[in-house]
Amino acid sequence: MAQFYSVAVFCGSQLGERPEFAAAAAEFGTGLARAGIRLVYGAGRTGMMGVLADAALAAGGEVIGVIPEFLIGWEVAHPGLTQTVVVDSMHARKTRMFELSDAAVMLPGGLGTLDETLEMITWRQLRLHARPIILCDVAGSAQPLLAAIEGVIASGFARPEVRDHYTVTQGVAETLALLGRLERAPGAGLSKRL
Repeated sequence: MAQFYSVAVFCGSQLGERPEFAAAAAEFGTGLARAGIRLVYGAGRTGMMGVLADAALAAGGEVIGVIPEFLIGWEVAHPGLTQTVVVDSMHARKTRMFELSDAAVMLPGGLGTLDETLEMITWRQLRLHARPIILCDVAGSAQPLLAAIEGVIASGFARPEVRDHYTVTQGVAETLALLGRLERAPGAGLSKRL
């Protein structure tokens, strides 16, 4: 199996209310770069996304941003990335980010972050990919999504096995350690059925 080399990270375009959130983004960006893992993210220059990308770049990492064309007009695109990929929709952004990655990691964020992460879990449930999905819980940030998933299971709309499609880690250090132990799965690319 090939070594891990690229991770899609979903996180907020805002910083959130707790200083731990931005600190986690900076720590994670730096950690990815030092591990030689390419960062693929939503190309934003503000909030958690901006902190994450700036930290990875400052540590000498490769950073690819994927952004829908309409968001460039809002002047939110990061100007200093290794590469920027422009797509035509939010859905195309999610698809392209995962095509460029071996795994997905959720850091703290808002509705977009929850949407992106849940879609990756849904695609895995549908057997469209077999890549690792890691929910990095920073100061309880992953708990709302986990509660929603547990509610769906309790209501009989998902099987308990859905929990096998993602891993919850407690903070950045544990997330980086897990990434360091993972290997790229054969045929890890997204199915053409998306």
